[in-house]
Amino acid sequence: MISQVRKVQIGVILTIAISMVIVLCTPSTVVPAKASRIGQPEVLATTDFSGIPQDVIDDAASRAVTLFGNNEERCSDFVSQALALYKEAEDKDVLIIVNSGGWGWSAIAESNEKELVPGIDGILTGLGNSTLWIDYFRTDKNFFGAIGEFMMAMSTNPARGHELAARAEFLTDNLPDLKIILLGISNGCTICSGAMPLLIDNEQVYSIQLGPPVWNNNSDLKRVLLLRTNGTIPDSFSHGDILTILRANLQSAFGLSQEYEGDILLYIGAPGHDYDWEYEWLKLQINNYLSEYFKAN
Repeated sequence: MISQVRKVQIGVILTIAISMVIVLCTPSTVVPAKASRIGQPEVLATTDFSGIPQDVIDDAASRAVTLFGNNEERCSDFVSQALALYKEAEDKDVLIIVNSGGWGWSAIAESNEKELVPGIDGILTGLGNSTLWIDYFRTDKNFFGAIGEFMMAMSTNPARGHELAARAEFLTDNLPDLKIILLGISNGCTICSGAMPLLIDNEQVYSIQLGPPVWNNNSDLKRVLLLRTNGTIPDSFSHGDILTILRANLQSAFGLSQEYEGDILLYIGAPGHDYDWEYEWLKLQINNYLSEYFKAN
């Protein structure tokens, strides 16, 4: 019996050690993130730069080199995406860049929070704004993508926040009438919390962060709405309430339903970690925030 316990202990230690080696050896920036219009699976990119001013093209290229150095493939990828988004946003009032939870490769349409899109969009358009919604995929759907997301969540990979900030700043520098909302949900708040301090003086960029990890906190920054509850109970994940999370999962294991909705990565129960548009208190907070900053002139 003792030998079996030791085998398990050794296995756990080896697993942790191997995982740490992989995390530490993985490059901090693997590939540029990808963006697509909500509801469209294709990456928003272009090789047709006609009609785009040369100084805008040069600006995108310069930012790409700053982010990715002499890697021509990554720089080309960044430029083609940045300029495609520039063309799409050129005649819009508000661009909403969505960073969903999970591992960073899911569209908001696949999440429990999908009704946030029509809910928030209805408020913005009701205030007189034209809108453009973008899914921002910060990782590829593979093992190394998951490792990269883990590194970012642990704040060992700040490059993702720098890239998102660079994309936002590129757009606001070249489209001075455009406003941008960085919408983060659950783990997706981490990249927003990395980008917003870099954009603190950019009054065209705003952020709504719903249920961030307990160690992420942008609540003292200007133009940031950060919520750790949907108005029913405190979010157990966002408050680091491990006991509540453990109890919820034990109840689930014994076939007992949770009193309050909420989960992490779609299967780990986390009561209160639920930001669907059905919650009246949540709607009120978002409505008040948007009404303050986005009433069209």
